[in-house]
Amino acid sequence: MINRTLIRLKIIQLMYAFYQNGDKNIETAEKELLFSLSKAYDLYNYLLMLIVAITRYGVTVVEHLEEVNKAAHIKDKVSHRFIDNKFSMQLEQNDQLEEFKKNQKRSWDNEIAYIKKMYEAITSSDIYAEYMAMESTDYNDDREFWRKIYKNIIMKDEQLDDVIEDMSLYWNDDREIVDTFVLKTIKRFDPANGSAQELMPEYKDIEDREYATRLFRRTILNDEYYRELIARRVKNWEFNRLAYMDIIIMQVAVAEMLSFPNIPVSVTINEYVEIAKWYSTPKSAGYVNGIIDAVAKQLKREGKLAK
Repeated sequence: MINRTLIRLKIIQLMYAFYQNGDKNIETAEKELLFSLSKAYDLYNYLLMLIVAITRYGVTVVEHLEEVNKAAHIKDKVSHRFIDNKFSMQLEQNDQLEEFKKNQKRSWDNEIAYIKKMYEAITSSDIYAEYMAMESTDYNDDREFWRKIYKNIIMKDEQLDDVIEDMSLYWNDDREIVDTFVLKTIKRFDPANGSAQELMPEYKDIEDREYATRLFRRTILNDEYYRELIARRVKNWEFNRLAYMDIIIMQVAVAEMLSFPNIPVSVTINEYVEIAKWYSTPKSAGYVNGIIDAVAKQLKREGKLAK
């Protein structure tokens, strides 16, 4: 689940903190990087658990309505379609999610007010109305219902940012990327797999974890050289007047270009330009694009970049 876009973002965040911290210990900073990445994977699991928590709240609502109807001698049946949703039931029984829950102290049990709010937002939505109006539903309908709910209601809920920030400071900037993996996970669920349905692994392969540590260390150990390359390409502007975040972004970009021959230069440039749009000043993207591109061309002319 932890992809290279997320790794790049985490490295830039940690690089910024590393230079602001008086105690520049690479080993400690590297451990912090890996811990921060592991917390992003935790967020992925917690967001899947949110679907289960909302469903469980729905059970209490249905049970209460049934008790009220029974006491009032009302014979109308309360629909169980939402709480009997085949996808959410399979997710609740998922072996990996259950194992994750056993090893965690946090849960959604302490966020009942938020769960109630989300349940009410869902049950008052057009998506819910259309789902409940269907003559019958199969597994695909149930899974698609939750995909739409997640994409159109949960992902767009601004209060969720505050809730997860209170749960962990490491999750501040992870949600946008992690949300995309939750959606991919929903689409991948297959009823034939039952509780053994595989969730996304923490890392796609060992190479991505090695990519993270290697890029982080190279960026720090060769920082003077990388900054010199950047400074040479700065025109009509003093290097020390650049936005500090821009310098960090470009430094990591140059480290990636020189350390990973299998990653095309165009990919590296595009990734860090996008990060500049997100993290730095409005003009940073164009500026970062121009300087990294100029550094790449210079390195090719010098025979130091063969790709």
